[in-house]
Parts: sequence; structure tokens; C-alpha cells
Amino acid sequence: MSSSVESYEAVMARKGEIIRNAVGIDYSRFESGSIAFDYEGMMDSTGYGFEEVRSIQQRYGVGNTPLLELRNITALARRHAAPGKGARIFLKDEAANPSGSFKARRAATSVHHARELGFTGVIAATSGNYGAAVASQAAMHGLDCIVVQECYDSRGIGQPEIVEKARKCEAFGAEVLQLTVGPELFFVFLRLLEETGFFNASLYTPFGVSGIETLGVELHDQMRALTGSAPDAVVVTNAGGGNLTGTARGLLQAGARDTEIIAASVDLSGLNMADDAHFNRKSFTTGHTGFGIPFTTFPDRSDVPRSAARPLRYMDRYVTVRQGEVFYMTEALARLEGLERGPAGNTSLAAAFSIAREMDSSQTIVVQETEYTGAGKHVQPQLAFARENGIEVRFGDPREEVPGTSIVLPQDPSMIAAQDLDLEDLKRRYIKHAVAFAHERLDHAAPASASGAPGTRGVLSFTEADIEFLAAETRSNPDAVERMLREE
Repeated sequence: MSSSVESYEAVMARKGEIIRNAVGIDYSRFESGSIAFDYEGMMDSTGYGFEEVRSIQQRYGVGNTPLLELRNITALARRHAAPGKGARIFLKDEAANPSGSFKARRAATSVHHARELGFTGVIAATSGNYGAAVASQAAMHGLDCIVVQECYDSRGIGQPEIVEKARKCEAFGAEVLQLTVGPELFFVFLRLLEETGFFNASLYTPFGVSGIETLGVELHDQMRALTGSAPDAVVVTNAGGGNLTGTARGLLQAGARDTEIIAASVDLSGLNMADDAHFNRKSFTTGHTGFGIPFTTFPDRSDVPRSAARPLRYMDRYVTVRQGEVFYMTEALARLEGLERGPAGNTSLAAAFSIAREMDSSQTIVVQETEYTGAGKHVQPQLAFARENGIEVRFGDPREEVPGTSIVLPQDPSMIAAQDLDLEDLKRRYIKHAVAFAHERLDHAAPASASGAPGTRGVLSFTEADIEFLAAETRSNPDAVERMLREE
């Protein structure tokens, strides 16, 4: 290729074509308005029904993971709750999957589909467990695998958790490209897709998200077998939104329409995930607000034209917990329940421990997933790395924690307190992004003038389909959507 074709601008200009060729989905066929698209039609377009997805997963050792009651943690929560309060806490142990996390469910469907289409390899852009899941499934399917990972800051210093995940990917035979933080990741990812002709095993395709629906159905069926009813609440660690979306869709499919779906993220407010100076001043690489908020309010910021992860469609509540609280509950899970697990699932465990104390003792709450742990994911290496980067680590009141400055482990478990985010504000922000995205697409489609100048900015009009789509996206009614649109 010539240098002009290989330039960042040239590659980004071709991103739509590159992604379309690498996923095998023509997303344009689902567009139905200025803003709307046929979400359910896109989800159904994979051609895989629920039973076939479950069959694929079972063929490759994915799913049917145990559901465990955390009796000792429940007892601890009740000791710090009002009389009659303290819901029973359960945990879905997704670390039992081949790659050690629920993301094996996403990868199994995606990698199977890649092989069915005749691709010889798969590529995933991820710093986390999904890379290991894709690498594991690629090994089982006999496909090549490349994982592109943001690992280092400009000093060449990598977070222990990300380095651990790279080791896991390599153990499954993947080639891992480790990059510094910044816009380079997507550019390199696109170049590799184009040069190799490999399948884009994106987190955000219908193949990936539909793979998580089995988790929701399993969780429901196991809870009915153990307790006689569906769970009252399920807490899901939220980052890109696919975990919550797939689990909620599975629960709804199983008939659990009254189960409260609660998103939980680590509070990293004030830190910019793409900022070199901030990159190593956080102790969580996923499941935090730096991903959870942007992907909730603008899901189509992903690496496909239309993301299958639409968390606002399904969440009833969104809470945050602090880094110190998650580290504390990671230790509690190991010492009280004999389960040593990584930080992502323990984000929702910390939230569940707090929320269970609000609920009646006759109710149930489920922590929806766990992840494997390893040398870089343990609490002590994480806290040692934080100290090396100038972060104060101490016991005290978690409310005093400042992301990027301190990690405050709770002096007492009663101090663990999930903080509610304003869902109505998130809905307004979603609609603002949706309108801006529609304007961008409209401007891009506008014809150039005779002189070659860009076309005049078009006038955006909202159809009935747009209003209905936004109402579904935000779990609002059309009147509320029109009011929010007028505010924009």
C-alpha cells in the first residue's frame, strides 16, 4: 500500500467498508428513520435461535456454570442491616467457563460463525477477558487469533491486570499486539482486519450479545430450582453494556419480567480512560464508569455501525461502587466463601452486598458473574502497583476516596454503600448523543457542491419510527421522548 492509503485518515475513511467485510453484516438494511433502526431485526439476523446458540456453547464446554449461595456473605450483610432486612445473595460462577469468564459465551457464537463463513482467523480489540475468550474458542475451532490490546502508558509501563490477560491470550495460542493508550488501537485494529481478511469478533455484534442470553436463562432456571422463584434482583457489572443486555434478554425470555436489573460500575469519575497520565492511575480496566457511562449514553460508539449492546433498554437501576469497596469484597469472597475470583464480578458483588441490606430477608439477589483470577489480578499486586504510581492506599471511609489519588478500603463492612446514578439524566444524555449521531450521518450523506465542497448541513426530522425507537431505547413513553427532543 502507498503511504497515503495507509495513513490514519485514509484508513478511518474506509472503516465502514472494512467493518462490513469483516463482520458479514450489512447494517444499512436495518436503518428505518433519521435515528431509528430495527434492533430486533438485527438481533434475529444472525440466523441462530436460542437452542442452537446453547448447543454451540455446550459443544465447546461453555455454559451450565454453577449458581452458588453465598451464605456467609449473606450473614455478614444481615449483621449490618436493619431487623428483617438482608436478602439472600447468590453468585453465578462464570469463572467455570473454559477461558475463565462469561465472555466465553460471546466468543463461542462469534468464532463458530466465523468458521461457518469460511474465515481462517479472528481478531479482537480488547484489553480484557474477551481476548482470552476469543483465543480459547479459536483454538478449539482451529482458527488463527490476533488480540490487539491497550497495555502501556508512554513510559512503557503496563498495568498488572492487563499484562495478566495478555499472558492468558498467549497461553491459548493468540498473537497479542500490545499498544500504548490512545487512538492507535482502532487504527491498528482496522489495518489488521483489512490486511489479514480475518473476522471481526467484536463484543458488540448480535452473535456476541445473543451468546449471553443463555446466561440469563440459566440463572433464572437455577434460581427457580434452588428457591422456587425467579430472583428479585440481578446485579450486572456494566462496561460496554453487552453483559447487561444479553443477561436481561435471557431473563425476559425465561419469563422473569419482575426481576430488577441493576447495573454496577466502579466509580472512576474524573479520570479519562484515553489519557496517558491517567492510564495507570486506575486499578480497574473494565466494569468502570469510564466505559459504563459513555456506552450507556452512546452505545454506537463501538467498533460496529450499530451495537447490539443497548443497556438502557433493560436496566432498572444503575449504581456505582468505589475501588476500595470492590477490593474489600474480593477479599471477603475468598476468606468467607473460599472463592478466589477476579475484580470484574466483584464489582457487582460489592453493589449486591450494599443493596441486599436494603431488601427484605425473604428476597433474593444474584451477582450475575465471576471471572478467573491470576497473578496480575490479585488484590495485593493491584494495590502495590497503585502505590508505585503515587496512589494513597489506606483504610477509612470509602466516601473519601478520590479516583486517581486514593483507594480507601472500608474500615467496616457497613461502610460499603452503592451510589445511585440518575437514570433520567442518562436517558437525556442518550437522546442528545442519538441526535448528534443522526446529524453526523445526515451530513456525511449530503452531496458535495459543484466546487467539491461538503454539502450543506441537512435538516433533521423525526419520524414516528424514530420516536418509538427512542422510547424503547430509554424505556420511556413517546411523550417523554418528544419533550426531551424539544429540549435538544
